[in-house]
Amino acid sequence: MKVLIIDGSPRVGGNTSIAVNEIVKTLEEQGVRAEVCKIGNKAIRGCIACNKCAELGHCVFDDEVNELAKKFEEADGLIAATPVYYASANATLIACLDRLFYSTGFDKTMKVGAAVAVARRGGCSATFDELNKYFTICGMPVVSSQYWNSVHGREKGEAEHDGEGLQTMRTLARNMAFLMKSIALGKEKYGLPEKEPWIGTHFIGSNLDG
Repeated sequence: MKVLIIDGSPRVGGNTSIAVNEIVKTLEEQGVRAEVCKIGNKAIRGCIACNKCAELGHCVFDDEVNELAKKFEEADGLIAATPVYYASANATLIACLDRLFYSTGFDKTMKVGAAVAVARRGGCSATFDELNKYFTICGMPVVSSQYWNSVHGREKGEAEHDGEGLQTMRTLARNMAFLMKSIALGKEKYGLPEKEPWIGTHFIGSNLDG
């Protein structure tokens, strides 16, 4: 089994890396491979809603997003980790995830997802909620832990002293490994849930009574 971890921090060896490393170590103890892709210092532009991906099968901007798409399709789980900027994820990570989820047509149902937020003090829960929306829009179960998935630290290395935060990362990794293995067994026995044809309900320009 494999987990793709997208690290949105522009810093090398910073507090987000400390949180990610704790997850990687624990996943490997559970027999799960983890691949970390750092994109926080990359020049990744946002989606322009051109819809060329529907024609091409990939994003029109051929950068790290298209490389991640292949890894994402092969993975059983995805973790998005980020430092907190103004109670939000790093803008580069958001640009990456917008394009990654929108431009990929493969079925993401029952791949598992998790979000990790790292901050000096506040904004973690808002960032956590923001990132989880990528998973819940496409049938990806969200992995829980013993607390919201956050680690605290300001200066480089301070996250090493957040004992509860690092324990939360370890619990997250163990729960993720268990959930992926359980889903694999469930798929083998029962298959994936039945899907109905998509019903798109649009209200602009419609002649609706009342």
